[in-house]
Amino acid sequence: MTNNEIEKRLEILEAEVALLKSKTEKTGNVGKPWYKQIPKFGGNPAYEEATRLGREYRESQKDFEDD
Repeated sequence: MTNNEIEKRLEILEAEVALLKSKTEKTGNVGKPWYKQIPKFGGNPAYEEATRLGREYRESQKDFEDD
């Protein structure tokens, strides 16, 4: 690979990095850990029902473990 080819690839990569940085800054996720960027499901009736049923099931299994 020639120096000119390397310089062109480097310019392209720098432009792509700048674009990604600008997108990140626009969303306001700068410095936030990935797990805090995941949207929450609260307020979704189906999710709330699944959570409730899962909790009930786990609690019902505790009764069997005690025996």
